[in-house]
Amino acid sequence: MVTAHPAETASSAGPSAHRVRTVLGDIAPARLGVCDAHDHLFLRSPQLPGQELDSAQAAADELAAFHAAGGRSVVQWTPHGMGRQAGRLPELSGAAGVHVVAATGLHQAVHYAPESLERLRAEGLAGVFVRELTEGIGNSGVRAGLIKVAGGFHGLDAHARWTMAAAAEAHRATGAPIAVHLELGTAARDVLDLLCGESNVPPHRVILGHLNRSPDLAVHREAAETGAFLAFDGPSRAHHATDWRMPDAVRSLADAGFGDRLLLGGDTTTAGARSVRGGPGMPHLLRGVRSRIELALGEGVGAELTERMLTVNAGRAFAVEW
Repeated sequence: MVTAHPAETASSAGPSAHRVRTVLGDIAPARLGVCDAHDHLFLRSPQLPGQELDSAQAAADELAAFHAAGGRSVVQWTPHGMGRQAGRLPELSGAAGVHVVAATGLHQAVHYAPESLERLRAEGLAGVFVRELTEGIGNSGVRAGLIKVAGGFHGLDAHARWTMAAAAEAHRATGAPIAVHLELGTAARDVLDLLCGESNVPPHRVILGHLNRSPDLAVHREAAETGAFLAFDGPSRAHHATDWRMPDAVRSLADAGFGDRLLLGGDTTTAGARSVRGGPGMPHLLRGVRSRIELALGEGVGAELTERMLTVNAGRAFAVEW
């Protein structure tokens, strides 16, 4: 295995320095480089039959293509029980020269067998999250760098409230950021009320995903005003009516002074969407989306602000004083 970016020790980064927890160890946030803030190298769900992301070779090829496009880090939001293949991530990361951040957490209930959720209830969900953040995922020795949970369509069911309460508890124990799948971009207010209101998670430790899927500019601005990070991810689904409106939503937030709250990601969730299978894949974020955002933001500032979203903002969102 080629180790392209050896981990920094706590002493080399400073005893109180904020660091991003990658699968090869903790690094200074500035070392992330150009970051895909939400994507998947591996993913398996009964909701996506026949489209599993489970090929290590395809993952390696996708990382290589992303690196060739200028990408230097990927945050994998695949949570517990959805085929993360954590043990493969260090070798893939080192070989490609791309930092990879793994996730703990839990998705919506439909992605799991009922008996597996019962086992997690008995074990204690927050404890599972903390262990994967501090000790490692299974026997892999790979520590997660964020907690991924999910809301529902325009609301939060009992499962979402359970997982988010556990995520808040794990955050308080570790400092880890909480990344939230918003179903079709909805329920941002409910999520923030629960995590930041009821559970006292600082808003800047919350990352709201898929806001591009519900281009409600008033909700976007309200969420940004809390201090949360807003992820515009999955902007490669050309058949979605919201895709072409995403650059305008980003511009609206930037014009309102929230450019430092914005993240960009690809969110590749099916095998057919990989670039190595003829789809847009991870490289599309840099080969296609970046220029669209730069154009929307305007000449003179577009390139610089888009670069900041891909680098500085990502470092701030995922860096933790562990």
